[in-house]
Amino acid sequence: MQFWKYIIQFFSSENYTLFVVSAGSGVLCLAAGVVGTFTYLRKRALIGDVISHSVLPGIAIAFMLTGVKNPVYFLLGAIVSGLISIWIVDYVQAKSKLKPDTILALTLSVFFGVGVVLLTKIQHSGNAAQSGLDSFLFGKAASMSLLDVKIFSIIAIVNVVCVLLFLRGFSLISFDENYAKGIGFNIRFIKAFLALLTVVTVAVGVQVVGVVLMAALLITPAAGARFLTNSIRRMLLYSASFGFVSGFLGVFISYSGPGMPTGPWIVIVLSAFALMAILFGKQRGLFARMRVRQNNYIKINNENILKDIYKIGNQGTQTITIKELTEKEKYPSLLLNSTLKRLEKMDYLDLVRGMVILSDKGRLAAREVIRKHRLWEIYLSKYFQLEADHLHDDAEGIEHVITPEIELHLIKLLERPEIDPHQSEIPY
Repeated sequence: MQFWKYIIQFFSSENYTLFVVSAGSGVLCLAAGVVGTFTYLRKRALIGDVISHSVLPGIAIAFMLTGVKNPVYFLLGAIVSGLISIWIVDYVQAKSKLKPDTILALTLSVFFGVGVVLLTKIQHSGNAAQSGLDSFLFGKAASMSLLDVKIFSIIAIVNVVCVLLFLRGFSLISFDENYAKGIGFNIRFIKAFLALLTVVTVAVGVQVVGVVLMAALLITPAAGARFLTNSIRRMLLYSASFGFVSGFLGVFISYSGPGMPTGPWIVIVLSAFALMAILFGKQRGLFARMRVRQNNYIKINNENILKDIYKIGNQGTQTITIKELTEKEKYPSLLLNSTLKRLEKMDYLDLVRGMVILSDKGRLAAREVIRKHRLWEIYLSKYFQLEADHLHDDAEGIEHVITPEIELHLIKLLERPEIDPHQSEIPY
């Protein structure tokens, strides 16, 4: 009950400002998540840091030129400064032999250093209007107004619409610029337009989380979404959802107690979502990959032992002992026993008092593994001209991943061979 009372109190008219802040933060994080997806896919994670730090001197110069704290002037200064930083990064990368990470680090450091110097000069200038400029370093979401929310909403709508309109172009330059150029896309325009969207989003968002944390809003949602799907459309949806919910929950948590900064809490919640996606993602998550590796390990052991029983037991027709299998193939006893019990449950073999014999199902499975192995040996020998004594190890690894479709293609390509390079019969 206390929780629901707290929720009702949070959305009451008395907390109108908090509702505005939470809505504005959510919408801003949504906008950053959408445009940041392509920054992540282009493997330019540090560019978000560069832009967020490079807007600082633009904001400071805008104040020095006008003498007033006008959000429009700040936005223009930040956009110009951010675009200049991206141009410098691309220009230096094209004209020099410096590594990309070196160029990004240098650009970030120089722009941020210039920004801090200019802010320090402004603070000692005696201008009474300079108070509050330091909030751009760490953000000050609590000062958000309804006008800011409207601006963030416009930015979010523009980002979503532009991404939908240029989705194919943005996707192509994220994965293969040369291919995009080859089929007629204007790469320079698409990259410049994407850079403009990114800079505008960062320039607007620094007042919420500051230049230090703004890069997290660009990259973290996309990083988490990437572990949930291989579809770029779904990735955009997940990234936007992570951003919006994190912005809302970050404000909610910061409201729950004194001395709870909004910007850092938004980033913490966002990081928690990303961590859960990294761990529990259905397709690419850590635990999903562990399951795949474990299943592959079990499959390889099953097939290897079936194949060895087939060979030792005269094409699987004779009963052999577990001791005989252990001595000839050197299997660890624990691994062998557990695999044999698993194969027995799967009806691939019969196991009685230390004796093993393959069932019909087991013989078919063993013949399939051996057939794939020998077909691949022929393929390597015929098309790669490998010597006969170099074929076995390569085929040993690939036999477990050849699909039925590839097997049929090999049989057709090799004209249904009868024997392998070692003159062993291929079982069909």
